Amino acid sequence: MINSMYRRRLRMRQSSAWFGSSLRRITFFGLTLIAVTAGGLGMLRQNSETKSTQPPEAKAKPGAAEMKRLGFYIGQWTYTETYPKGGVNHGVYTSKPGPGGNSLLNTFHSQGPVGDFEGMLVYTWDLTDGKYKAYIFGNDFPGALVETGEFEGEKLVFHGEIGAGGAKIQLRNVTWLTSPEKLISEAYMSKAGAPEKLLVRVEASRQ
Repeated sequence: MINSMYRRRLRMRQSSAWFGSSLRRITFFGLTLIAVTAGGLGMLRQNSETKSTQPPEAKAKPGAAEMKRLGFYIGQWTYTETYPKGGVNHGVYTSKPGPGGNSLLNTFHSQGPVGDFEGMLVYTWDLTDGKYKAYIFGNDFPGALVETGEFEGEKLVFHGEIGAGGAKIQLRNVTWLTSPEKLISEAYMSKAGAPEKLLVRVEASRQ
């Protein structure tokens, strides 16, 4: 969820003292999917008797159970981002189901002394990998950051990797509920196998 801000922010800081390369602003154009279906019922008469056929047994939609498990995100949240060096940003996060319930569409915007951050995060279930995928789009970098995740107990954990000055930086984001109306999300980074460092901690409350 909100951990997308940290992944985006980390990538943005490839231009700052963190990573040393400049990132460019992008515009994300949404895609509208329109589907129209039609159906009907038929009756079969034979020798004055009406035969009816039972509808086929409904099959579970692939990925439906996994997407349902992300339902705790749905709604609007206010949150604070607290950084290790003391900076604090405040923001709003909104989450809603995507077309057919096959994805979760999230938008976020935070402001404060650390910066002005806006973006979109799309979650979906990858049938091939059997894991969640997160696609993060931000106002501070082109393209998308892609991460792979799964539940570890009751915590949702995503892993990703970005390049920074020829080096690879590993990202780990952990999100969990402390109550039905409150959650915590933490983002960590590690460079060249070094111990992880906390990037930011988010505390969010549902509105």
